[in-house]
Amino acid sequence: MQAWYEARFDREMGCTAAEIQRWLPGASRGLAVQFEDAGAMVTLGGGTLHLVWRPLQARQIALMRMPRLAVSFVFEGVDAAERQAFMRYFDLYTQRGGG
Repeated sequence: MQAWYEARFDREMGCTAAEIQRWLPGASRGLAVQFEDAGAMVTLGGGTLHLVWRPLQARQIALMRMPRLAVSFVFEGVDAAERQAFMRYFDLYTQRGGG
């Protein structure tokens, strides 16, 4: 089943702010990315994707600690097909640990 991405949604990601900043240029296939204090803006076709993140308490399972970010995605002026294509690639690029 294929995921459907709305124009606005929030998710939790298992990474740090530094990691998402490192991943974004590749995860957005080289599109223009402007970083802000706690977020970024990606120029996507005739529109933009605004990302805002904030750190959450790390998840701990036994001795393992996983960093977490709350990330808000807001697409403006991006049609549904372009949004779906961008997010499918973004999700594959940022996926950790297989599965």
